[in-house]
Amino acid sequence: MQTSTAKTTSVQRPEDENLGLFANLAYGLQHVLTMYGGIVAVPLIIGQAAGMSPAEIGMLITASLFVGGLATLLQTLGLPFFGCQLPLVQGVSFAGVATMIAIVTTGGGLPAVLGSVIVASLIGFLVTPIFSRIIKYFPNLVTGIVITTIGLTLMPVAAFWAMGGNPKAENFGSMGNIGLAAFTLLVVLLLSKLGSASISRLSILLAMVIGTLTALALGMTDFSLVSSGPMLALPTPFHFGMPTFQVAGIVSMLIVIMVTMVETSADILAVGDIIDTKVDSKRLGNGLRADMISSMLAPIFGSFTQSAFAQNVGLVAVTGVKSRYVVAFAGLILVTLGLLPVMGRIVAAVPASVLGGAGMVLFGTVAASGIRTLSKVDYRNNMNLIIVATSIGFGMIPIAAPHFYEHFPSWFATIFHSGISSAAIMAIALNLLFNHIKTGNSENQSVFVAGTERSLRYQDIAALNEGDHFLDGKLYDAEGHEVPLLVDDEYGVKTLKTPVPSLQPASAHSA
Repeated sequence: MQTSTAKTTSVQRPEDENLGLFANLAYGLQHVLTMYGGIVAVPLIIGQAAGMSPAEIGMLITASLFVGGLATLLQTLGLPFFGCQLPLVQGVSFAGVATMIAIVTTGGGLPAVLGSVIVASLIGFLVTPIFSRIIKYFPNLVTGIVITTIGLTLMPVAAFWAMGGNPKAENFGSMGNIGLAAFTLLVVLLLSKLGSASISRLSILLAMVIGTLTALALGMTDFSLVSSGPMLALPTPFHFGMPTFQVAGIVSMLIVIMVTMVETSADILAVGDIIDTKVDSKRLGNGLRADMISSMLAPIFGSFTQSAFAQNVGLVAVTGVKSRYVVAFAGLILVTLGLLPVMGRIVAAVPASVLGGAGMVLFGTVAASGIRTLSKVDYRNNMNLIIVATSIGFGMIPIAAPHFYEHFPSWFATIFHSGISSAAIMAIALNLLFNHIKTGNSENQSVFVAGTERSLRYQDIAALNEGDHFLDGKLYDAEGHEVPLLVDDEYGVKTLKTPVPSLQPASAHSA
């Protein structure tokens, strides 16, 4: 039997722990280093597509850092009706890259992109109450699938970084780059094994520092450009021109916003599960509203749609640091980087291969966390095994075959080009079809279920006491008193209502 436990066992939520100035700053910097490559990649790609000069692209990047920092502060610290108050780092979403490039290259230019983001985000903000009520459709079955897929879809990013991060470079994929990534990964593992608890938690940051210093000694990175350019640069509103509004661009960007909301919902639920805290529809709605208001205001400073970074969900999982104040400090660092380009140039000097080595651990930990969540799912005499298999397989299509949806309608390709949104949509749909709409379900719905060997999980019997026994379908203790059972409304799984008294196996007489 399995005990029904509450998500929170004390008044203080785990995310509300304040670790102090030094720890917040160190762990916050670790978050920034983890996602820096991702947050600058989108403005770099869009700026190049728009034919902008390096100086203008630099302003796009600093604007994205500045807005990402403000959005992170809003999400972690929160205001009334805004912010989920969870350790989530916000930044420019990858979901809209293809759509924004299409808008830029079809004559609209960057002002049309900014206008489309504003209007589409406004619509997303208005429909947030609908999205915030879908939490009941995210049981462990769905969240486990999504978390696993997040980790798996990020692995190609880690491999790309490990190869050097620039496919046009001569040394892309060289043994030197991959060797540096492997060295960084080895340092992470050694610090995690041999270091103290504090060192283990900072293993990612320390490994990045050691990897960067090693790269500097080997001549694989260059800090000479740190001193070039301005020291201070304040974001200028509408520097790239006033936004323009095109119907086609707004419609295509609206699809991106819907995908972003699905991914953000998944990230909020994922990090809530990882840090073991309660996430209800109100909290989910606050997080989505923060996402949308940040996306609406971002174009004012020359940035784009904002969403939670899945990379940092992995960092929370691997370090075990649950404090939202740590991530708030990461937001302050991002704002500082947006105001001080010189700091951004220092962080930019961290080799992509170093990020790749650390990313292997980070992203793999996300997938492992999803597998752990899926282990809590009941697979007996239902279609849950098929739901997991189909959803993860569907989510892997864009990773295994990036051009799979090339000939599909553009709106369809935009939605399903993301493995995360593909898996999330499939998992939600199949969970509804088989576990909520039960009309037509047979007793043994799958050959996979029928062929599964009968077995009992340890947690199913850990709650039994000495002398517990079944009689006529009821559970009694050694003194003959009936032990109450609690039936889960969603899957019909019976679990003990009383707390688990011991984790030692019980010698119970079970039928």
